[in-house]
Amino acid sequence: MAAKSTLNQKNLEALGATRLAELLLEFTEGNAAAKRKLRLELAAKFEPGAVAREVKKRLSALARARSFVDWRKMKALAEDLDAQRAAIVDQVAKVDAEEAYELMWRFLALAEPTYDRADDSDGGIGPIFADACEDLGTLAAATKPDIDTLAERIFTALQDNGYGQYDGLIPVLAPVLRTDGLHLLKARFEDLAQAPEEKPADDGDRQVIGWSSRGPIYEDEIRASMRESTISMAMKDIAEALGDVDSYIAQFSEEAQKVPRVAADLANRLLAAGRPDEALQFLERADRDYGALRGGEWNDVYIDTLEALGRCDEAQTVRWDSFCASLGKERLRDYLKRLPDFDDVEAELRAFEIAMRYPSVHQALSFLVSWPAHNKAADLVLERADEIDGDHYYILTPAAEKLEGRHPLAATVLRRAMIDFALRAARNKRYKHAAKHLLECKSAASQIDDFGKFGAHTEYVRRLKDEHGRKTGFWKHVT
Repeated sequence: MAAKSTLNQKNLEALGATRLAELLLEFTEGNAAAKRKLRLELAAKFEPGAVAREVKKRLSALARARSFVDWRKMKALAEDLDAQRAAIVDQVAKVDAEEAYELMWRFLALAEPTYDRADDSDGGIGPIFADACEDLGTLAAATKPDIDTLAERIFTALQDNGYGQYDGLIPVLAPVLRTDGLHLLKARFEDLAQAPEEKPADDGDRQVIGWSSRGPIYEDEIRASMRESTISMAMKDIAEALGDVDSYIAQFSEEAQKVPRVAADLANRLLAAGRPDEALQFLERADRDYGALRGGEWNDVYIDTLEALGRCDEAQTVRWDSFCASLGKERLRDYLKRLPDFDDVEAELRAFEIAMRYPSVHQALSFLVSWPAHNKAADLVLERADEIDGDHYYILTPAAEKLEGRHPLAATVLRRAMIDFALRAARNKRYKHAAKHLLECKSAASQIDDFGKFGAHTEYVRRLKDEHGRKTGFWKHVT
């Protein structure tokens, strides 16, 4: 049973309203954000309409503010912003949804002046504006604004999106825009794409805002690039909302379509639209110069496309080749489950042999341990001990724990590798863990009949003392 002095809601209620009110006033003294929160709560309780007025006042103050906010004050600013956002959604919206809808637009407009004066290197305020964008979608669904007006508002907002605060605007408002509104918005961006760009009349009038290895960076170039990016992003979002695969594809240049990641995305959309032949064309045009295709998203879509086309044997070949290249566990499982009975057993053994010869011993160990094939994992450790890098503790530690029961020598080899690395590299932050591994090796020694070329535990400890005897930061943890 919790003590009466434990801080929980029930115990605090026992203090009574008067004492709690006194404490709140005491604790909020000098804390402007806390006082604003209390005023909002009081307004919501006794004069619901006043909450909107309080929020408006605070939003106006934040919009006018010009003082720089350094990293030490960012938490308070983020809490203030989120309190206003929450008040709009949780309090104003219950009284007047339309008022809340308008306030949320005003809140999102705070992004630019806020970012301009704040050190948000930790990314504390970005999620708040992202949440506000989602909230706007909910409020718009409740208020059902005029479609033409909403489309124009989105069009205007996205052209003033320097900090990405409006990135999710079209997806969240698409259900409210519906097909007619989306087409209207699409037409506005098509018109913008066709409109002539504003350029200085003379090269001498061009403003240089920076320099690169290729020469000066001009303001009009940056402006044109941002406009192009805004149009492309909006057209993608609109096409996705309309389910228009061809319009979505049209937003990527021929060169971009050859990037494996992009090709996979486009092919996946074509596949979902029941167009596997076209999906395959995009996949096969992907440029291998951009990097290895096997094992990634490209391969996933390629296999699905082959299956959709009825080319199941080819899909199996790709699965196997992909496994051989990456030792992907799920890829092997997908391959095996499509084999006839007994063929899968033989294929699994072949897979283990491939793992035993795989160039990266650490990737091979991770695969064999997680499959699980602990006998093979132990054999791998003993056969390729010289290749094991003790710096890979995130692989070696769980592997040693899995192997220690039936394969204590292999577990010991892994732990010794981590100990040796920590001491050779003088990683003093790892000394405590290395000492723990040494004690685990000592415990396992009694279960090992033959240490073979690895040497008995006592010999290993003697070597450590000879080579690292002065590293007291390690030895003090060894008991």
